[in-house]
Amino acid sequence: NSRSINLLYDCLSDKIKPTNGTYNWGITTSHGYLPMDNHSYFDKSISLVDWLRQWANNDEEREELFIRSFLGRMLFSGDEALKSCNVLSGGAKARCMLSKIMMGKPNVLLIDEPTNHLDLESITAFNNSLINFKGTILFSTNDRAFAESVANRIIEITPNGIIDSYLKFNEYIIDDKILSLREKLYS
Repeated sequence: NSRSINLLYDCLSDKIKPTNGTYNWGITTSHGYLPMDNHSYFDKSISLVDWLRQWANNDEEREELFIRSFLGRMLFSGDEALKSCNVLSGGAKARCMLSKIMMGKPNVLLIDEPTNHLDLESITAFNNSLINFKGTILFSTNDRAFAESVANRIIEITPNGIIDSYLKFNEYIIDDKILSLREKLYS
């Protein structure tokens, strides 16, 4: 269920500690997290420039011109970058979160239901940038077209184990071996 997926992402992004088991990130990995529920990131009444500045890693990244370049890539230009972050729509918040992630230059992306608040144009641009991303992407989605275009490995978590397959999504959902395994793991 979606609550379990949220908890998995919260563990992997170090927001919460696991109650059982362990995991270790590789020494050269850095991750960016796009949660499905991002409201807690926008609870201050500050401008988008100041909002993104709080995620800066050094003095160069704190410069307004540098920050505005990341906001501009997500279609926040001119006075829009001075808008208060706590009055944004869901799609605008998602675009801000993408700016935050890009600024961190991660090589692993954790993305939970990324298309929920984006319009078609934003989904297409996001989709294309993920296809060109050179790192690892771990994502969950209910958007079949998005899954088909981005995923090259499917890991399905079931109540009785996992299914791990290097198939495109459309092949995965009709594969006889997968269907048989799924039947066993869900019974």
